[in-house]
Amino acid sequence: MVVVISKRIDKFGQVLRVVGHRFWSSSWLHSVSEKKDEIETIARIINDHPFPFQPLQPTLKRHISPSILSTTFAENVLGRLFAAHANGLKAYEFFEFCLCHSEYSPTSDAFEKTLHVLARMRYFDKGWELMKKIQQLQPSLLILKSLSIMLSRIAKYQSYEDTLEAFEKMEQHLFPGKKFGTQEFNILLRAFCTQRQMKEARAVFNKLHSSIRIDAYCKKGRLGDALKLFEEMDRVNCLPTLETITTLIHGAGIAINITKSKELFNEIFKRNLQPDTGVYNGLLSSLIKSRDVKSAAVLMDEMVEKNIEFDHLTYHTMFWGLIRSNNVGGVIDLYERMVDKKFLPKARTVVMLMKFFCENHRVDLGLSLWNYLMDKGHCPHCHSLEILVTGLCSSGRVEEAFVCSEEMLKRGRHMSELVFQMLKRFLLQLGEEEKSQKLYQMAKRLEMVLPPDGQTIGHSPGADLLRLTQMFTNDRATVLLSDELNSILRDLLLAF
Repeated sequence: MVVVISKRIDKFGQVLRVVGHRFWSSSWLHSVSEKKDEIETIARIINDHPFPFQPLQPTLKRHISPSILSTTFAENVLGRLFAAHANGLKAYEFFEFCLCHSEYSPTSDAFEKTLHVLARMRYFDKGWELMKKIQQLQPSLLILKSLSIMLSRIAKYQSYEDTLEAFEKMEQHLFPGKKFGTQEFNILLRAFCTQRQMKEARAVFNKLHSSIRIDAYCKKGRLGDALKLFEEMDRVNCLPTLETITTLIHGAGIAINITKSKELFNEIFKRNLQPDTGVYNGLLSSLIKSRDVKSAAVLMDEMVEKNIEFDHLTYHTMFWGLIRSNNVGGVIDLYERMVDKKFLPKARTVVMLMKFFCENHRVDLGLSLWNYLMDKGHCPHCHSLEILVTGLCSSGRVEEAFVCSEEMLKRGRHMSELVFQMLKRFLLQLGEEEKSQKLYQMAKRLEMVLPPDGQTIGHSPGADLLRLTQMFTNDRATVLLSDELNSILRDLLLAF
């Protein structure tokens, strides 16, 4: 009898633990949801704020109470600003706001995200200022990753000599008393190799780690040399990592050797490694390069079945393959799937989609993409605006082109002089001189605080304007361009 009662008590205790666990989980999920809403709200407020024309700090004080200012909160807000391509100065203002509160202790994640946003927009002076400030407040946060963030961007946008000077400056002023060794030199090598500056990399150091050498071989199309080194690693019992095999899959794709890509993909399972999104992206890229879009679509379905998340590269690669095969329906279907999942694409994917939509007479989808990004607190790249405004004006939707341009300038991003002149001509033609003047004043105020070339994308918008002109004028079934717009586009193209 005693045994029976004891068993029942144990069973009742188990039930209580299960019920209590479920109650706790529900409460916890509700709390997480509330915190996520707070993070998104603050990120949107910062991104929409007209800084630097109005001070941001008072707004932050009104909306952020000390009770919610934690390390996790700051990291998540900065993460949202980073993903949304927010103005780097705004992210820096938010981070400085956090540093002014005694309740907040900066983390390496928050510091590195802020540094990344600044370096990405070429605010190198502010980047140095931030690193110096962290060195004084919490020098333990200055680690190899922060060094890598700064050097990789300087190597991309500045000269070889400037990069070496920055490397020496870090050693002498930011890491005093520390003699840079192998790890630091490898970061410098990676910065040059990422930009395919192989001559400069060899000038700094003649010997690369095996994985870095494989990466360099693959980028130069020397798959045979990369595979030989891969086999040599096995012979000396230097087991390749998942990242190394992923690099080789990409290299086989560059060489248009789909058989070798699949063989390397299967090699991962033979080595008892777990494939991740990067591995699937490597094979997906290889399939797309060989124009096997159908197999690429099947591979994406396999990723869904295995609960492997799509990232920005997955979407970009598949969009590129569908666009190259002129599969309009496939692009629209994938775009709708992406929006349904509330995924935010990278700037280059947005530009690619915007060009495709406008060139295929779907300016409505281009505007839909713009509004989707804006609603998410994301600030599209200025080149996306150039393409969209050109498409909208060519369709007679000048008011919508003005609204998009105004939104861009309000968020502290440049507007192309060429597109501004085109929009100005249309606004004046419609008697909207006040709106034209408003855009002019906003653009001039921005010039005082933003780097003049910090928002460009590495290829000429003139080519896109020319393609749009040809597309609209060659297709008589669509709304034809007016003589006025043809004249404007010719004037703009002469500027290149």
